[in-house]
Amino acid sequence: MASEDISQLVDALSKTQVGGEELSFKGRALKLDTAEAAAEIIEEIEGFEHLQALRLEGNTIGVEAAKAIARSLSNKKDLQKCYWSDMFTGRLRSEIPLALISLGDALMSAGAQLTHLDLSDNAFGPDGVRSIETLLKSEVCYTLQELRLNNCGMGIGGGQILAAALSECHRVSSVLGKPMALKVFIAGRNRLENEGAIALADAFKSIGTLEEVHMTQNGINHPGITALARAFTENPHLRVINLNDNTFTEKGAIAMAETLKTLHEIEIINFGDCLVRSEGARAIAKAVKSGLQNLKELNLSFGEIRKDAAITVAEAVEDKSMLEKLDLNGNYLGEEGCEQLKEVVESFNKQDVLGSLSDDESDGDDDEDDEEDDDDDDEDLEDEEEDEDEEAEGGKGGGGEEEREQEKALPDDQLIVEPSIKTIPTGPASEAATFLSSPSPDKLLKLGSKRSHLIQQQTDLSNSEKVVQTFLKVAAVYKEDQETKAAVIETADELLQKAFKTSGFQLDVFITTLLVYMGLLKSEEKIKVVSNLIGPLKVLEQVIQKSYFPRSVIPILNAFLTKQNRAFDSCQNAKFTLLETMNNL
Repeated sequence: MASEDISQLVDALSKTQVGGEELSFKGRALKLDTAEAAAEIIEEIEGFEHLQALRLEGNTIGVEAAKAIARSLSNKKDLQKCYWSDMFTGRLRSEIPLALISLGDALMSAGAQLTHLDLSDNAFGPDGVRSIETLLKSEVCYTLQELRLNNCGMGIGGGQILAAALSECHRVSSVLGKPMALKVFIAGRNRLENEGAIALADAFKSIGTLEEVHMTQNGINHPGITALARAFTENPHLRVINLNDNTFTEKGAIAMAETLKTLHEIEIINFGDCLVRSEGARAIAKAVKSGLQNLKELNLSFGEIRKDAAITVAEAVEDKSMLEKLDLNGNYLGEEGCEQLKEVVESFNKQDVLGSLSDDESDGDDDEDDEEDDDDDDEDLEDEEEDEDEEAEGGKGGGGEEEREQEKALPDDQLIVEPSIKTIPTGPASEAATFLSSPSPDKLLKLGSKRSHLIQQQTDLSNSEKVVQTFLKVAAVYKEDQETKAAVIETADELLQKAFKTSGFQLDVFITTLLVYMGLLKSEEKIKVVSNLIGPLKVLEQVIQKSYFPRSVIPILNAFLTKQNRAFDSCQNAKFTLLETMNNL
């Protein structure tokens, strides 16, 4: 391919207008402090007629830049989708609410009608929720269908403010004859705890149109889980419930099981790492057996479930023709129990849907004795929860006011960082986060057969740049020994397969970003490129052969692989093998 063809290709890939009515600056790592610094974005917005979607993810925007961008949005009445996650990295605490208020005011001035709002990964805390409160109550959000606030550090107070705003939006829009019909709600890793979950449950009851709820890793115990279960009964079109890494115990699991009996459209149930225990698992199995014919995934992993209860769960999915995955890994089955479980699913030809059991944690003790231990542990845990509830009730607003005052007390010059979790999570999820922060072959192997799922949970699959970063971290630990090689290729393969099917994922941004991080395409921003390309090239050689990998990408990769580049000096064999594989496709 001639150099001018490559230049044209790069220009095409880097265009901000990505098709349809969407304008994207996603993942460009722009640091926008002033109106002048934001001039390019402002010019593009002002010149884009009928703008419907704006992507600003992966940049960092200061107050003055936000005000200038807001002015350019103030007449964009067609705007429907705002993908504004990860926009304030390194910003002062005092900047974020002001920037959000400016942008929200612009949307209201324009008379926009949003369907999608994504403010995930912004670590704005309760004050940030206050800054979007007016927007959420306004006519702009009467049409809202998807709200994504993952990893924002909202806390109890922020959750309560959010719940009140959503309730008010639904109430007023209903009076006007066009009730808000929210379908997707995502708010994982927000320290919502019981009080925040209970407040949101009240909002969910009135909304009634939810199809997906993701509230992972929020420190919610059985009172909050029970409140959510009751709210879900008022949302009959729910397809996905993901409450991974909260603490159900038997009480919460039984309450949720009763709700599941009423949700005939449910497709995905993720109660992994939720301590449902054996009695909770039996209750859920009973609900599954009674209906749920659309069920595709059931995750009850790492729930301290014993052998007999796990077998009951397996028997419950016998007639679920849509089932793709049953995850019972990390429970207390024992070696004999694992074999019995496999025999059960094989008896009705569902062995392919049963996930790995390699992380089973049992020593094979007698089920009955272990059940008694479960009951004792449940009582101890629930006593602790009751003590916590009483402490929370001792302060006005269930601790929310105190939390907000603590947030206010932080100095204005403190940089925003990743929101802290009140109780530091342990177990498989935290081990996956540890791997991604400091990758090594041993850490990847330690994640066991659940590694692909765990790593996907830690990655925003709609964010092309974050998918690239995760892909390269996995590929970086590639080794030729069979175990590591297989783990790396399987993890990278499943990551890309899932990401390519994820709503919001942009293939052109993925390829451009991949080339930049591999040091094959120059970036205007300072990027730390991969130091050794052997792993990425070896893994690419495998994944490009998969049916999900678009063949349209191969000429692009070929163009950059055949250019002279010092990055290939230490990996010529891997490069030529990849080129040969591509030429044979």
